[in-house]
Amino acid sequence: MKKYQIKSYCKINLSLKVLKKLKSGYHNIASLITFCNLYDLISINISKKNKDEITFSGKFKKGINKKKNTLTNLLFILRKRKLLEKKFFKINIKKNIPHGSGLGGGSANAAHLLNFLNTKMNLRLSNKKINKIAYQIGFDVASLLKKKNTFFTGNKRELIRLRSSFNLHVLIVYPNIICSTKKIYQKNKIFNLSKNKTSFNVNSKKKLIKLLKNEKNDLESTVIKTYPIVGKIINLIRGQKGCHFSRVTGSGSACIGIFYNMKTANIAKGLIKQKFPNFWLVTSKTI
Repeated sequence: MKKYQIKSYCKINLSLKVLKKLKSGYHNIASLITFCNLYDLISINISKKNKDEITFSGKFKKGINKKKNTLTNLLFILRKRKLLEKKFFKINIKKNIPHGSGLGGGSANAAHLLNFLNTKMNLRLSNKKINKIAYQIGFDVASLLKKKNTFFTGNKRELIRLRSSFNLHVLIVYPNIICSTKKIYQKNKIFNLSKNKTSFNVNSKKKLIKLLKNEKNDLESTVIKTYPIVGKIINLIRGQKGCHFSRVTGSGSACIGIFYNMKTANIAKGLIKQKFPNFWLVTSKTI
């Protein structure tokens, strides 16, 4: 029986504006998303049983609902559309991306599995249909279907794929706090009323970083009020040599720092690890 393995890369919100709350209870946001070379590993086998078996392993397997998650939701939707023709799967996800960190691990898992099934199981779904299914699972799943820098414009479901990959040097600090996206958005009182759209389609890393220094994450103050340690981490990262800027990613709790090069990122990692030895820290490049 053939075994497939796919890499499910984590996402980072380099900026995030909360524009307004929708009648559905969700929020309209504008956000620049990138990917870094950190991934969950998804192993897939065709099952002989008449049911799916989804298991989780790895450092961050705890805290995930095994019966209801992004993968079970995806498979339910595809079967409801009669697209899998009674095929069932044995799937294991080795979780290298912290759950509840704002790094989009669960959404990325669904996005990468959807791409895999469309290709290997010959679902023959158009981009429009794939995007529609992705939005049914979660708001940001569609943005993770392609490993490209992507800008949510805030205009309905418009996504702009950026032309360039800038190989940013990233430090991620996760304080072992599972942060509820729903809870943070419910608590958020900051709405960005500006109608001006930032154009991130620049042709150099220097210009991009200059733009990003003037951006922010509108959810950050809510995350810090809920978990004050996050503010201390951001300030500590920001104060390290070679750090361009630091902020929370997504709805937290992971904090990111963008650095001049990998050497300065790794030095900062070592210094912060001394202060917070129990936190999870990793350096990576965007892809």
